[in-house]
Amino acid sequence: MKHYDNGLKHFSLSIIWLWLTVFAMLPFCLVTLASFASHDDAHLLTLPATLINYIHLNNSVYVKIFKQSFYIAGICTLICLLLGYPFAYLIARMQSRFKGLLILLIIIPFWTSSLIRTYSMITMLKPQGVINSMLLWLGVISKPLTLLFTDTSVMIGLVYNLLPFMVLPLLTNIERLDNRLIDAARDLGANRLTTFRKIILPLTMPGILSGSILVFLPAMTIFYIPDLLGGSKSILLGNLIQNQFLIAQNWPLGSAISVVFTLLLAVLLIIYWRSSGNKDSQELL
Repeated sequence: MKHYDNGLKHFSLSIIWLWLTVFAMLPFCLVTLASFASHDDAHLLTLPATLINYIHLNNSVYVKIFKQSFYIAGICTLICLLLGYPFAYLIARMQSRFKGLLILLIIIPFWTSSLIRTYSMITMLKPQGVINSMLLWLGVISKPLTLLFTDTSVMIGLVYNLLPFMVLPLLTNIERLDNRLIDAARDLGANRLTTFRKIILPLTMPGILSGSILVFLPAMTIFYIPDLLGGSKSILLGNLIQNQFLIAQNWPLGSAISVVFTLLLAVLLIIYWRSSGNKDSQELL
């Protein structure tokens, strides 16, 4: 029986490694090789190998797009954290039969295409949309606000689509909190703010980091939300990569941008891994 379990375990691991190799490592290696290729009007990829694609990333236009992508993704992540943390905390600490319903409401958006949900935001944000019509009816404004095709509309669309990615990791992390630590802090005279700052926030930091990564990275690379809600005014990193592959037909440059972004992803994952590793070590001690 033990031999059978070991064989099944090795078979499962082999399938996982095969999957990762074929659908993760191999494509990344091909993109990395393409990033060092040359480009001309007759060929998507050609020799000789060159570093010119990475040198081109120092162009002021690309640097501006990188900065704008970081800025919008950072603000989006912060807004999702400020909205998602209280919501996740209330659900996690709730002792009610409606807890499952609230969790279901978080998961329901995943049942529909994010593209369809983004199109629905257009009806909310356009000059004759729901938001402007409601504000005009309440008398808050005298003329419709310009919401659509702005950075604000892009931010609203990103937060709307990515908020569940912040709430779910936080919810899982907060549910594992040891109530005895919170009770002990209160017994020792700590108020709610001190308890949150000294106990709850450090213990939920892994959930904050994982949720922030899950929001920050897609916010930089989702290209259809800036296209639909920002028009031609908002170009983020995802739009830049899409344009290089599909419009400019400059695959080497698009590959170079993708490699740089992947390295950024690796750095963020290493930071998260080291943070989680240090926390686990402290718990063991």
